[in-house]
Parts: sequence; structure tokens; C-alpha cells
Amino acid sequence: MKQSVRDALAASGAEVVDLGTDGTESVDYPDFAYKAIKLLVEKQCDRVILICGTGIGMSIFANRIQGVRGALCHDSYTARMSRLHNDSNCLILGGRVTGPGLALDIIDVWMKTPFEAGRHAARLAKIDELSQRVKDLQDK
Repeated sequence: MKQSVRDALAASGAEVVDLGTDGTESVDYPDFAYKAIKLLVEKQCDRVILICGTGIGMSIFANRIQGVRGALCHDSYTARMSRLHNDSNCLILGGRVTGPGLALDIIDVWMKTPFEAGRHAARLAKIDELSQRVKDLQDK
């Protein structure tokens, strides 16, 4: 899946930085997610795409990081809504549960869909505020 994703993104004119594994051996996905999320947090890119077996582990990792809005999408509708309403900046796909053609459709929609803002911007601000409150509780 990774190669077809890379090819499609490059063909669309997107700059592609591949930080993933190139083999079939088992790896620790957090190591690869970290590399991509680091670029996002450091504002060296606007969006990242993470792929693992189901996408669940990548989702858990990505959404622990302040400022990352990771969306595990299984279809074009959830990809569209993740951008329109949630301004997702991290698309997560499950390579074992999403076929390559569908993955390319999801990515195309996700890349082309703008953030709607409006009432959704206020909700994102509330998420940030409440997340900070929880972090403050945990730090006590």
C-alpha cells in the first residue's frame, strides 16, 4: 500500500517524505509514527499519513500528542468529515483492513477537503482547553 500511496501523492504534486519501513519484518510502529509526528509538530509539514496493520496503534500514538488531530478513516465519508469538521492533520490507515484502491480514494478526498471552520473551530478550541485541564489534573 505504501508504494501506491507514495506514487499517487507524488503524481498529485504533493511533496512526499517516506519515513516508513521498507521490509516485511515486524517493526515497532511507534518508532515510525514518532518520526512523522515530529515533523508535523515542528511545522515542517502540514499533514501526515500513518499506515499500520489496523491503524489503531497509530491512532492511539498520534492522538496523545498535543496539536495532532489523527483520524483513522475507513472510507471517503469519514475522510471528508475528518477534514471538514475536525481539521484532521494526520490521516491514519489500516493496511490490513483497507484495500489499496479504497486507500487511494480516502487519501484523495482527505487531501482535497478544506476545513469548514465556523462552529467546528470553536469545538476544536474546546477540545484543546479540556485536554489541557486533564493534563493539569494528571500533573498534580
